[in-house]
Amino acid sequence: MGGTALSGALWLGLLWAGSGAGGSCQGKCCQGRDAACVGEGWREGGGYGTCYCDEGCRRAGDCCHDHGQACPAVPCVVGEWSHWSGCAEQCHPGLRVRRRYVQQEPKNGGEPCPALEEKAGCLEYLTYQGQDCGHEHVPAFITTSEYAKERKRRAASSLWPSDKEAPGYCVEFRTEWLSQRCALERRPYARWMQYLRQGHTVCVACQPPAMSAATRRCSGDGHNARGDKILHWEAIGNSQCQGTWKKIRQLEHCSCPLVHSFIFT
Repeated sequence: MGGTALSGALWLGLLWAGSGAGGSCQGKCCQGRDAACVGEGWREGGGYGTCYCDEGCRRAGDCCHDHGQACPAVPCVVGEWSHWSGCAEQCHPGLRVRRRYVQQEPKNGGEPCPALEEKAGCLEYLTYQGQDCGHEHVPAFITTSEYAKERKRRAASSLWPSDKEAPGYCVEFRTEWLSQRCALERRPYARWMQYLRQGHTVCVACQPPAMSAATRRCSGDGHNARGDKILHWEAIGNSQCQGTWKKIRQLEHCSCPLVHSFIFT
């Protein structure tokens, strides 16, 4: 008799929980970890007792049985990246920025928001008054080839009305040495530096506006340098990522993999 009564009580308890009563989260979904957002009933993972309907209950493992249905997780939603800004300072190596904004905040333990800002190295060769500058930079300054797309989008300076007039060229180098700071770089805008490796062949494109209007060359491209001459370079965005290379050849177009393709800046 005692066993039958206990089984009946358990069955009634399950029926009570299944009916949505006793610790239900219907109409009660709280943000963060809220001790007041509490009920008494069956928990989501089993067990009867105190349960919660706040966002922290999943981490704590004490959600009420209907939390998943009554308070579905809503992930963060962000918009598209803005266009890249110009360089922070003209004629000197610096940083550019792009941003995106939250369109929907996460709810009920949903996926958190990703980074909302990215930075990348850049170097502009025009003053705000439109004067050419910066081509005396030594050593060569380089950045990821992805920056070339942004330059085309923003349109070259008045010195270069169209890409057809100055298509540019590419130089192949063999890296001789590079600092350890390149491989240790973890910042999102500078991860491309991790692909620089000693002994590897890299392709570096010379395009407007890094190309001098007078010489039609990029500073540090090794023009007229013999193959055994050691040339120096530095990565835009991290002055501690630098090294040396030797020029292999100049081509109209290079065919290095994307991760080993860079541009003079």
